[in-house]
Amino acid sequence: MSPPVSRNLARRLLTYEAAVGRSSEPTESAAFRVCEKLRVPLSALAGVAGFRSLLSRALALARAEAPSLSAVEVGADGSLKGLDELGPQKDKDMSGEGGALLIAQLLGLLLTFIGEGITLRLVQNVWPESAFDDRDSGKEKKA
Repeated sequence: MSPPVSRNLARRLLTYEAAVGRSSEPTESAAFRVCEKLRVPLSALAGVAGFRSLLSRALALARAEAPSLSAVEVGADGSLKGLDELGPQKDKDMSGEGGALLIAQLLGLLLTFIGEGITLRLVQNVWPESAFDDRDSGKEKKA
């Protein structure tokens, strides 16, 4: 299971991408768009092979909880493949709980390997118009 911080951040990113997607009517799921947006800076940080390894591990961990992700694969360039082969129910799962699990696992790995500060800075750089930089995003605010 991924930590509550990574699950909360994943849901926030997916909610944001879903809202942005409504206005532009994209064909990809919110989870796919989040992965694609993270691919460029993470590939610059860890190399294409490093990002591919992280995403592959995140996908393997997410499949344990969401078997509907079994048709999804990570391409040689680190992009997600196989989404077009998913049926409507599975695509709904990819943008829903399965997608949230995948993103949460990816963020959990980043938190483990590069730490919370760099992970949150990276997310803020990818989504500068959003408020993802608060460190208490997974915790209740004190009065």
